[in-house]
Parts: sequence; C-alpha cells; structure tokens
Amino acid sequence: MTSKIAPKRLGFFTRLLDDVAAGERYRLAAEQIIHAEENGFDSAWIAQHHFHAEEGGLPSPAVFLSHVAARTSTIRLGTGVITLPMENALRVAEDTAVLDLLSGGRLDVGFGTGGTKESFEAFGIESDRRGEVYAENLTVVRDAWAGKVLHGGNRLYPDAPHLLDRVWLATFSANGARLAGLSGDGLMLSRTQPRTADNPDATLDEIQNPIIDAYLAGLPEGRAPRILGSRSLFVADDRKRALAFAETGLRRVADRFAAAGHRINGDTLEDLIKALDSHVGTPDDVIASLKEDSALARATDIVFQVHSIDPPHAEILRSIELIAAEVAPALGWARSSGPQLVAAQ
Repeated sequence: MTSKIAPKRLGFFTRLLDDVAAGERYRLAAEQIIHAEENGFDSAWIAQHHFHAEEGGLPSPAVFLSHVAARTSTIRLGTGVITLPMENALRVAEDTAVLDLLSGGRLDVGFGTGGTKESFEAFGIESDRRGEVYAENLTVVRDAWAGKVLHGGNRLYPDAPHLLDRVWLATFSANGARLAGLSGDGLMLSRTQPRTADNPDATLDEIQNPIIDAYLAGLPEGRAPRILGSRSLFVADDRKRALAFAETGLRRVADRFAAAGHRINGDTLEDLIKALDSHVGTPDDVIASLKEDSALARATDIVFQVHSIDPPHAEILRSIELIAAEVAPALGWARSSGPQLVAAQ
C-alpha cells in the first residue's frame, strides 16, 4: 500500500440541515464557517442540492460562498460538490472565476455526478446519461478556465487558469479515482459508502484504501497528491450528551433508509453509529475511533461534518472548538497562521 502523503489540512463541511427556514439555515451555516475560521480551520466546504430540503437545501453554492467570502479572510472555500451534469458548464466556469477573485484566491472546486433521479428529470436530463453529461461539462469548464477559444470565437472573462490546479473529483470507485489521479486532480472520499452484498460488514477504510491506491497509481510523477477524507463527527464535552444527540439524528436517518427500502443491521445506537460511519463522543472517544481509520490517516485534507447527527447550532459551534483544540492535533494537524493557498504544480 502506497502511503506517501502530504501534511494534513483541516476542513469543516456543512450540509445546511438546521431545522429552520431556508434563510436561517444560510445564516447559521455562515456563522459556523466563520467560527471554523476563528478556530484555525484551513477550509470550509458546502454541498449543492436541488429541491430536497432534507438533503441540504443549497442549490446555489457560488452565491452562498460569495456571501461567506465577504465575511471571512483566511479560510479556503470549497464546493463538495457542484452537481455538474445539472449545470450550464460555461456559467459554472464564469461563476467560479468571479467567486475566486472576490474571495482573494481562496476557492477550491469539487465536482460530482450526484443528485436524485427526480432532480435530473427536472433539468431535462436523463439520469442514466449523468456520467456522459458530466464528462462533457467538465471538459467545457476546464477549456474555459484555460482560456481556450470557445464557440463563436469567445474566451472566458475573467480567465482563471489557476483553477485548473484546484479541482477535486468525488468518486465511490477505484476507476474514478484512477481517472482523477491521471488528470492530476484532488480526490474526494465520502463520509460513508454503500457496502456490497458479499461484504456487508466491510469497514469504511477497507473500501476506501483501494480507491486511494488507484488514485496514487494514476498520479503523474511529481504531482503532489490531494486526498480529502470526509467523516461524520460530533464531539461534545460530555459523552452522554453527545450520544443523546446521536440517538435522535441517526434514528431519523435510519427511518428514512427503511422507508426507502434499505436495511441497517441491528437497532441499537452502537449499530447505527457503526452502520452510518459516525464518530461520536468526547474528544478522547472520537480520537480513538478516528485513529482506527487507516484511510483517513492517508488523507492530506481531513474534513469533518456533523451530518447525519445534526445537533443544534450551539452544539455544532462547540464541536468545532473541540475538534480544533483537541481532535485534529491528535491526527497530525497543526494550526496555520494564514490562508492555505494551493500552489500550482
């Protein structure tokens, strides 16, 4: 197993799932990102979701991140991910180029094929064509950023060739990871992944280590790896308090899974924590469980989110503080004194 990995950066991921109206969700998420910056986090990430509030109601990541950029100064801002098949590729290229300028060069751009079947249909795209459309749109975005001549003799304004070195690709497969490596992009690993029928008890790192291996094997010589390991984490001062919030959040997820015809083995809170790849408890509790994750140990960027536990806002702020003060340093992170700019390679 290849394990030559660069020093770690610490990220906070918000799915904007607070149980409040949309405008309040956006306000709270911005406060959480600001708090992460104040506590030394290197990056903040948001996901794009169309239509479904329970998935994370943020259809316009560039709009939201431009708002956050105006209220922060050092933390990097990332999309995890833009669901590229449902977007106009040139508008994505334009919006990200402008957002990067407004943020002072702090943007990282993650792309994925995601989205529910119904979401694709609303955009007039057949769900089974998502991979094909994704590849086409990604090529258009890259060409536009690079300043290539587009249809009609046009070129992107403002140009953004530097963004070519800040692309992250999300994938569940070794083949997708190999392609991300071959193109020199960053690899985004999910906080959880479906288990196969022949190995239902596989650990997350057993699934993701072969994906990392394929990515590293594909990287051009001399290209530094960028591996983002996202994990579900809720840390509190009191273990019983943490588990009480986990009980509420994870059972809600388990009920949705059951309604959709999926099955989780077991019904205890411990079963749910294991099945949903969550890390819950005091700093010592989560440090111990995270240190067992050999895939996370190979990541250059460790990114934590409270989904699917989804505790109240004040608890999220405290979790951010405990992660920065105790958890992340135990995993190899050291606080930086300034913005984490990603240099071109």
